[in-house]
Amino acid sequence: MAHVTFIHGIANKPPAPELLRIWRNTIANASDPLPLGDLGVSSSLVYWADLLYEQPETDLFAYEGVLENTPEAIDGGGDAPAVTPTSPEEAAFLEGLRRKMTGLSDLELEAEDAPAVPPEPQGSLERVPLPWFIKRRFLKAFLRDVHHYLFDVEYAPGGGTPVPIQQTIRRRFLDALEAPAVTRPHIVVSHSMGTVIAYDCLKRLPDCTPVDGLITLGSPLGLDEVQDKLQPEWTRSDGFPQAKVSGRWANLFDRLDPVCGFDPKLANDFRRGGSAAVEDTAVQNDGAWRHSITKYLRQPAFNRTLRGLLRL
Repeated sequence: MAHVTFIHGIANKPPAPELLRIWRNTIANASDPLPLGDLGVSSSLVYWADLLYEQPETDLFAYEGVLENTPEAIDGGGDAPAVTPTSPEEAAFLEGLRRKMTGLSDLELEAEDAPAVPPEPQGSLERVPLPWFIKRRFLKAFLRDVHHYLFDVEYAPGGGTPVPIQQTIRRRFLDALEAPAVTRPHIVVSHSMGTVIAYDCLKRLPDCTPVDGLITLGSPLGLDEVQDKLQPEWTRSDGFPQAKVSGRWANLFDRLDPVCGFDPKLANDFRRGGSAAVEDTAVQNDGAWRHSITKYLRQPAFNRTLRGLLRL
């Protein structure tokens, strides 16, 4: 009847079957429930955490629950190592992203003691009322995962055989869209760094299979540093992936989400023939950590959007 392809975002994750189960259950038990299985909608997951993290997360409650007391609960699982840039371009990229998250210096970021938050925080991450040791884990995961994908770094966790991260994830995305189980309408639901991967493939890869709609949640696609790495295929006046997305592109954001809060609206940066085409919708997630995908999936606006795209 219809199919949804999900793609996850930054940081380590539970095993793929568990992660997909959590997300489907979240949608089914939301205030505006959308039980995909009961409605005959199949789904699959583009999983790539194993390329950057040695072992999957085992604390499923951190992803199912609402507590925000561990790094895993706020997209900081896996304890990603700090990135060492190998070129001025990489250094400028990392510095630009970090400055949007925090105005703290390298020394303050690596200090064991929690740095003092300025009276008027400059970065989006500084405004999140959570302990610094948790936020620092998230920041390291964000910088490492985004960097390794956009610069196609060869990497393997735990001493394995390195693979080119961007090329490998791209292949997984293309394979998922071409899978025999996929039916139409076919909708891609992406979160966080997953929105960058989905866009990169749908806009920049000629052999990518077309889909009927795209949903982005908590997306960093509005950041200049990310857009610069999507050129030359991306342009502000014609950034909509119209050759591969035949229907709507819906973008949901929370202004207090540190990943997308710096520039949450995408309609102005991803136009179609010079005209706005992305449907930006502001939501208000609960709690201190607004970036969690399960919080986006519980939003009535998300379920209404997905229901419409699936033509249910």
